[in-house]
Amino acid sequence: MDILPTVWFIAIAALWIGYLLLEGFDLGVGMHMLVTAKSETQRRVMLNTIGPVWDGNEVWLITAGAATFAAFPFWYASLFSALYVPLTLVLLGLIFRAVAIEYRGKGSSERWTRNWDLALGLGSFVVAFGVGAMLTLTTTGLPLNENGDRVGGAFAWLNGYAVLGGLAVVGFCLVHASTFLALKSDGTVRASAGRWFTRWTPVALLPIVGWVLVVQVQTGTIITWSLVVVAVAAVLWGYLNGRVGREGRAFIGVAVFLVAGAASIFAAVFPVVLPSTLDHAFDLTIQNASSGDYTLGVMTWVTAFGLPLVFVYQGWTYWVFRQRISDHHIPAAHLIRPATGE
Repeated sequence: MDILPTVWFIAIAALWIGYLLLEGFDLGVGMHMLVTAKSETQRRVMLNTIGPVWDGNEVWLITAGAATFAAFPFWYASLFSALYVPLTLVLLGLIFRAVAIEYRGKGSSERWTRNWDLALGLGSFVVAFGVGAMLTLTTTGLPLNENGDRVGGAFAWLNGYAVLGGLAVVGFCLVHASTFLALKSDGTVRASAGRWFTRWTPVALLPIVGWVLVVQVQTGTIITWSLVVVAVAAVLWGYLNGRVGREGRAFIGVAVFLVAGAASIFAAVFPVVLPSTLDHAFDLTIQNASSGDYTLGVMTWVTAFGLPLVFVYQGWTYWVFRQRISDHHIPAAHLIRPATGE
């Protein structure tokens, strides 16, 4: 077995799981601002729950993409070129989402705020759907030839698996965000998030359960099926706790569900990093898609020193901003006149 390629396959899987775990509730909160928020105050409470952390959470996406580029350049080249259209939409969604967070409070009209809320909610949906489609196609396959090039037009990637994966991540983000909002807020937002979690979790998680089962039926092993059992037990435990108002346990249950379920998917497809739906002889694996040992060795040393710093500063941020936010923390909207030289 190639040790370094295996290590970096595990590392990239962990980065994507970390992104879904942390950015998942950010994206879900953006969608909940359109789905469950009933007033401007509620929307501001929701936005303030992710205000200190959303941009730091996006580091995991950047790092996952960069690690794939450096460790498995052929995987990166085939995946990103084949999915050029959806990933461009994801980039636009990230831009609109970031600008909306920064600019929604800069205007004084209701129309201004409403338009930026729409940009934030739709941008979050596009990002979640696009990332879900990409990760699902990474595990179910793309029409790649012997050179790793996509066969077919610009929308050859668009199939039932892509839609299933997109809905899977959207549904998970909404559920994850509802537990996060119930844990991080108080008052009306906390109550509405709890009600949404209790009512819609069984439905919203169906697509991600479908994705997991598709992969397991195709390439699952005893170990990966065991991880599926852990995921099911965790989400049931979290759901039952959420129904009785134990928000922390509900959040943990959903988080463990994601970690165990995603780990079962990556473990099931190993050592293939990108299957070809044309011929399995064209599959990209950790052997034929990876960089050389020297490159992987340097990356390993750099990561060994750099990754702990990421954990420390992100952990410190969450600790500092750990208090709940409620309606009374939100001041009344008021117009601030800019300073002038007159």
